[in-house]
Amino acid sequence: MSVGPPARLVVGPGEGPSVDLGGLGVVFKVWGEATGGALSVVEHPMEARRLVPPHVHEAEDELSYVLEGTFGVRVGELEALAGPGSYIYKPKGILHTFWNPTDAPARLIELIFPAGFEHFFESLGPVNASPGDPADLQRQREDLGRRYRLGFDPGWVDDLKARYGLRLLGEP
Repeated sequence: MSVGPPARLVVGPGEGPSVDLGGLGVVFKVWGEATGGALSVVEHPMEARRLVPPHVHEAEDELSYVLEGTFGVRVGELEALAGPGSYIYKPKGILHTFWNPTDAPARLIELIFPAGFEHFFESLGPVNASPGDPADLQRQREDLGRRYRLGFDPGWVDDLKARYGLRLLGEP
């Protein structure tokens, strides 16, 4: 696959299509198609006290850069807090999660490599926005996870929720 010029030379603050995943936004900044599949870039604004379900990617690594606020992160057995200017590496094949442990919004940039996983977010947005049957919506989420080689493991959820006063994405 050859790489041509990007569709846009500059994607400014507040620009790019977006979806809401119930407390975690996804703002699409650079699509994999613009990089020949090498990487994609999304921005994640996150509400206060939100937790991303622990998950493992089979196909892609992620590198996050914290723009504002504080993020908690767990990768395998390692856990840390990261503030503005911090980098967080989440390698494929290792269970990981991140959360906002504060009462203020937080925001990070996520580089996903190789590209392709940005389309998981693109597909998940409409599912999460749908008013359908909760069991059917959960099946759709699980199907998307399988299609994008993403596995979930809720083992850390109760502990993290209790220690930081968190709510999973989508919880009221």
